[in-house]
Order: sequence, then C-alpha cells, then structure tokens
Amino acid sequence: MKVIGFAGWSGSGKTTLVEQVVRILTARGVVVSLVKHAHHSFDIDHRGKDSWRHRQAGCREVLISSRNRWSLVHELRDEEEMSLDDLLAQLSACDIALVEGFKRAPIPKVEVYREGVCESLLFPGDPNIVAVATNSVTLDTGRLPRLDINAPEAVADFVQAHCFGRQAVVSPVG
Repeated sequence: MKVIGFAGWSGSGKTTLVEQVVRILTARGVVVSLVKHAHHSFDIDHRGKDSWRHRQAGCREVLISSRNRWSLVHELRDEEEMSLDDLLAQLSACDIALVEGFKRAPIPKVEVYREGVCESLLFPGDPNIVAVATNSVTLDTGRLPRLDINAPEAVADFVQAHCFGRQAVVSPVG
C-alpha cells in the first residue's frame, strides 16, 4: 500500500480536493482508502440509536453491520490516540491510502494552501511536503511542484505518479 497525505490549515479545501482526487483515482481503477484526522471529538453514531446507546452503556467497541456496509466504533476510554502507522494497519488491502490531516506525520504530503485563508505555509519547515496545491499563481514553492487546487485531475495525476511512477499512471476507465 502506498501512502500520501494532504495537509493544510482548516478551511484550505483539503476535504473537497481529497474527495475529487478519490473520485478520479477510483475511476481509473485504483483502490483507495482514507485515514482522516479529527482535531476534536466526533461521532459517527447518533444519540438515541441502538449502537450509540450500547457505547454509552460502556462498550469499548460496537460493530454495526448491514448488507451494504459495516462500521466499527472503538472508544478509547482514556487510552492514547492511535498513531498513524497503527491506523494504517487497520485498513484492508488497497493500492493507495490517502491521509487527510496529520500535518506533522513523516509521510509524503501534498500541502493544500488557499491564499487569503491559510495562516502560513507548512512546506518551508516540513521536508515531507512533496508538492503544494494552491489557488495562488504567484506562490514561490521553490523546487516543489505547484499544483492548481482547482484542477483535481492534475493533482490526481501527481499523486499517482508520485506513488507509482509515471509508467504506472492508468488511463481513465471509459
């Protein structure tokens, strides 16, 4: 499994860009999984539902299953947050795992920088940044490729080439 991250400040457009890149890569036949970091408490369960009630009663894990999908909710209950490596180990086999967030993780990352929204750039201080996706046409990224944040096809091309080499870029299905 190849791993590449998308990092940037809140409001930069990471989620939108990742969503578009996932659609493009999967249309090309690439099996994609995602690990997303949340900086706050989040809940995928809803108050009052059976699985929520079981968690509130004290279950450490609740696995919810239907014929369309399954989901495992694991309560940390004062345990340390899992490392990115541990989280990646939880994924099923895939061609590429995209990581959204985890700004400081020592993995190759595309920085998502939206001029006028972001606090500062990450790449000058992070040797793991391999490209910058931005809306700025004047941003000096030095030796790093500058990708157009509004051209997700080009970002997907970069991700695929970075992870698998130029020769492995798959033509879109169709």
